[in-house]
Amino acid sequence: MKPRKSSGESKGLGRDRGRKLAGKKPSRTHDGAQSPELVIITGLSGSGKASVLKAFEDLGYYCVDNLPVELIPRFAEMAVQSGEIRRTALVVDVREGAQLDQLPGILKSVRRMIPTKVVYLEAADAVLLRRFSETRRPHPLGTDAPVKAALKAERRHLSSIRALADFVIDTSKFNVHELRALVTERFRKQSPEQSILVSCVSFGFRHGVPEDADLVFDVRFLPNPHFVPEFRPLTGRHARVAKYIRSFPQTQEFIQRISDLLVYLLPHYIHEGKSYLTISFGCTGGQHRSVMIAEDVGKRLNKAGYRVKVLHRDMPR
Repeated sequence: MKPRKSSGESKGLGRDRGRKLAGKKPSRTHDGAQSPELVIITGLSGSGKASVLKAFEDLGYYCVDNLPVELIPRFAEMAVQSGEIRRTALVVDVREGAQLDQLPGILKSVRRMIPTKVVYLEAADAVLLRRFSETRRPHPLGTDAPVKAALKAERRHLSSIRALADFVIDTSKFNVHELRALVTERFRKQSPEQSILVSCVSFGFRHGVPEDADLVFDVRFLPNPHFVPEFRPLTGRHARVAKYIRSFPQTQEFIQRISDLLVYLLPHYIHEGKSYLTISFGCTGGQHRSVMIAEDVGKRLNKAGYRVKVLHRDMPR
């Protein structure tokens, strides 16, 4: 089976130029006997589908890029009957043209044949526009319209498929390595705690609330180190500033209560299929209190067994 030529992915998410994935035999994993499994990767152009497909290849999946939708049932049948190729992944997107409209019906029938998951990738328009600008590649829908208009049409075309997805991943905030790590951790056999990536983000309300925040906590009720002259040029990562903020009993109680709440909530998010969670802590400027709280809560969640990334959006560099 020879796939049609891929249109490629954006530079920002590691386009693999000229890489042919079809026909590549999977390496055996350490999972023992493998159950039949099909993963369909779809989503917006430039959202990172090539990088995600590479992550599945590294996990031992038999991978095909841009498979015609009418061949998906035969592909699924191969995975069911083959004793060697059991875990399979394929990319289907707008390069398929009008035939893509058949995918919801095909997916319904295929799911009766083999356990199937749909991974849908998307990103903010501003991010996608930047990626297309960096790569200077045309949008698959053609060059007759601006990329922004093509993206709008593509979102509309894929809306029914997005509604069927088991996992929707916004790749706006991930680089290629983080995206591959997310997919790898989500689809290899592991403990539940390892299947979600938690981002603890500090920010300043004067700069606006992060658009990608799932949970937002306001820590402006804590005493502000900004009004202590010696602390003003420092940040919440400085040992003396952190010690000062921790010296107040309400700080200790807040960290304990929030940490306990998150440890309670995270298994429920995992059960609902959430792959990543962004928890934002905000103070006035994003320099002292929110930084210290994000660091401390991140450490507690990490100690509880979760993968944690701590980011400081507005902290002075």
